[in-house]
Amino acid sequence: MQDLAGKFAVVTGGGTGMGRELVRQLIAEGCSVAMCDVSAKTMAETVALCEADGVPQGARVTAHVADVSDEAQLIAFRDAAAAQHDTDRLHLLFNNAGIGGGGSMIADARAEWERTFNVCWGGVYLGVRTFLPMLQAADEAHIVNTSSVNGFWASLGPNVSHTAYAAAKFAVKGFSEALITDLALNAPHIKVSVVMPGHIGTSIVANSRKVMTGRDEDALSEADLERARARIARMGVDVSQLPDAALQAMVDEQARRFLEEAPMTAAAAATVILDGVKADRWRILVGEDAQKMDLAVRQDPEAAYTPEFFEVLVKEMGWRLGR
Repeated sequence: MQDLAGKFAVVTGGGTGMGRELVRQLIAEGCSVAMCDVSAKTMAETVALCEADGVPQGARVTAHVADVSDEAQLIAFRDAAAAQHDTDRLHLLFNNAGIGGGGSMIADARAEWERTFNVCWGGVYLGVRTFLPMLQAADEAHIVNTSSVNGFWASLGPNVSHTAYAAAKFAVKGFSEALITDLALNAPHIKVSVVMPGHIGTSIVANSRKVMTGRDEDALSEADLERARARIARMGVDVSQLPDAALQAMVDEQARRFLEEAPMTAAAAATVILDGVKADRWRILVGEDAQKMDLAVRQDPEAAYTPEFFEVLVKEMGWRLGR
């Protein structure tokens, strides 16, 4: 699918990060977009950026509030998008929405674990299920599922539990790879790609807490402070005497560093993804760290979860997460 002009795309998680940049770049190429997110505010910002960039004649962007882990909300999103864009056909489906959290099966609440898993895996599965009829109705179509480097390396390092997110991303990778044959046999005009980004500069750290708590506020609540204190303590940091204001500052700094000090921006990542789709690549690694990490895990899988392996990531790839 070399020419995106005149096509229709759906992007989940379009309010921030890679989702926002995918929407902007798709619109810039003349592709109409319907995006969803749980935040109307961030989607309004995405729409404003698209309009400031300049929306080509014939292209249109719409925003729809929907939780991708809820099938009824996704169906309502699909029906509203089809009506507002006056079409029953979909050419591009970007299952991009995701959150972090629920790192430990033991120390974290089951609700947090399942919330993370249901968004990161359920959102992809339900996204494909929900939009498949529209994809089948198109003359050509492409499904783009966002996994992660945590889809082939289930860790952030030896001092951080990371089970819910990694389990979901492994599921996304396996599902996408299995779809290659399924689609070839039963819907050969639909292609599929699995995207595996490394550390990309996004607001996922701050956004995940907001989604998890249902509070679209930067200031931590008492419950947020308690969870943050427990999480940081499990990483070996003494926070028993840390004032709430200092803890808030630590959380803010972590979110800032993830966004601003990443080796690749969300805009650059979106370009890599769209280039991969145009080249009909089923496997899209995003970022030099993703490329190197993939090679390292393949070369020595037995050592992949040792402290020594993580030190190699830190030294050779500049991998800062988990520190």
